[in-house]
Amino acid sequence: MSKIKEYKMFIDGEWVNSESNKTFETLNPENNKPWAKVPEASIKDVDRAVKAAQKAFEGTWPKLLPRERGKYLKAIATQLRENAEALGKIETIDTGKLFRETKTQANYIAEYYDYFAGLADKVEGTVVPIDKPEMQVITTRIPIGVVAAIIPWNSQMLLTAVKLAPALAMGNTVVIKASELAPVTLLEFGKLIEKSGIPKGVVNIITGLGEPCGKALTSHNLVERIAFTGGPETAKHIIKNSAENLSQVSLELGGKSPVVVFNDAEQENALNGITAGIFGASGQSCIAGSRLYIQSKIYEEFLDKLISKAEKIILGAPMELKTQMGPLNSFKQLENIEKNIKATLEQGGKLRCGGKRSKLSNEGYYFPATIIECKNHNLPSAENELFGPILSVMKFETEEEAITKMNDNKYGLSSGVYTANFGKAMRVSKAIRAGIVFVNTYRLISPMAPFGGIKDSGFGKEAGIESIKEYTRIKTIWLNSSDKPMTDPFTMG
Repeated sequence: MSKIKEYKMFIDGEWVNSESNKTFETLNPENNKPWAKVPEASIKDVDRAVKAAQKAFEGTWPKLLPRERGKYLKAIATQLRENAEALGKIETIDTGKLFRETKTQANYIAEYYDYFAGLADKVEGTVVPIDKPEMQVITTRIPIGVVAAIIPWNSQMLLTAVKLAPALAMGNTVVIKASELAPVTLLEFGKLIEKSGIPKGVVNIITGLGEPCGKALTSHNLVERIAFTGGPETAKHIIKNSAENLSQVSLELGGKSPVVVFNDAEQENALNGITAGIFGASGQSCIAGSRLYIQSKIYEEFLDKLISKAEKIILGAPMELKTQMGPLNSFKQLENIEKNIKATLEQGGKLRCGGKRSKLSNEGYYFPATIIECKNHNLPSAENELFGPILSVMKFETEEEAITKMNDNKYGLSSGVYTANFGKAMRVSKAIRAGIVFVNTYRLISPMAPFGGIKDSGFGKEAGIESIKEYTRIKTIWLNSSDKPMTDPFTMG
């Protein structure tokens, strides 16, 4: 048996154990065996991390010229590129994501740090056309303070970058809480932060459970902003916690993203896009296209092609480059998927492929690509976010019917449209109640493109030029240019 690796948290520029010396193990989803041990942060550890961030915020960090802070972001980007493969290997072991994806992922994530480094000195104030004589009024954007970044286990490097990079660019300091399901990747990332030379206390990384670690962080009186990615239930607790410190909150939550294929769609492209959207990353993505609507004329033909494609997907060890789908991250996910499939079939759903644990599940959390025909989209597999490779398929007749069905869900993160008709694509894209619409493509990201949803998928945007402003507050400055004394001091001018 391989020796279990031991990690420490990164607080105030130092690597430390929890004050209680408590730890917890993280499991390798490939074989369900512990492979690393990390500190279990207490309330005192959280307090130490937040106070370190506050001290750094009161120091030189926000006073640096924006381009100087940008240099540190570029240094982080350099470290990511130089250590991409090693970081990818750790992420694969800790999360079960495919190494063929993670081994080069950090190279592209580095682009986010470069992007926000470039934006650091591009955020401008305004001159207000004020309605008062001899008054000059200007606005400027100032950093918020200590930011709490709560990161989920999936797409950790991306979901850290879209919070950390803009926060640092604008002069904030950050406490990152890694997911208890796969915390090691961010601790390894902490080593790269340290190598970048960024001042101590500016970035802190802690590991712990939702209670007490997460609660203590999101309710801490020195935290000014909470940036959270995760599930709606946890988000509700975070909103309650934020009432303790009245902090600003952004939420990037779940999704049950609808995808529509019209009769005129280019079928090979649509098949590849749908496969990427629901079976890529084993369906463990908040934007997974898990509800598919196929127009009636091509329904049978297209569905048969999709089933054939799904049945050929290679399920296997995530480190193997031939593997196309690896394990799920946890046994809890596996159980939830099985429960929802069982309920769906009992209520009239028709299983077309997959649906049962792979024989590989004796060791890991493997589940095959699964397609279920649903007579309506209110069946459990079509309505609930499952975070796995489960696709619910339904038929529709008209464009209006498709739009109505696509919008009939509590989530509103992502969506997909496949059609050769540009006018139809534009009409449907505008009508769908979702923060993101992919037309004739799917599962793409960019530092330039805002990411975020509506309805129960949360609020706030990450990435893109506007997102950097989310990490600032506006200060208004009034300048009196008159050489005369103010008039009546007992009236508001």
